[in-house]
Amino acid sequence: VQLQASGGGLVQAGGSLRLSCTTPGRKWSRYAMGWFRQVPGQEREWVADISWDGANTGYSDPVKGRFTISRNNPQKTLYLQMNSLKSEDAAVYYCAAGAERSRNEGDYESWGQGTQVTVSS
Repeated sequence: VQLQASGGGLVQAGGSLRLSCTTPGRKWSRYAMGWFRQVPGQEREWVADISWDGANTGYSDPVKGRFTISRNNPQKTLYLQMNSLKSEDAAVYYCAAGAERSRNEGDYESWGQGTQVTVSS
């Protein structure tokens, strides 16, 4: 499935952003989805994931309580609401689709192009 991520930008520390990820494909609802992020020179880091029906979600410790992952299957859109942003949240954020929820990037078969999030202090 082809994925397109958007919504990144520059935000002040403490502010909010909402990332979106869409697909022109028809099999959207069959996939679990995840958000990952990567800082230059570092490995890609799992942020959150969600089951195909939205019933189950998971978050990494650094973002738990501040980020919310959700999806709208009829609109074929995945979201990541990011609140109380910190400087350490700055990264390129990627959405990914896979057969099941996973913290491992190798378990995802399709990836979006990434969207840059910059947090100013």
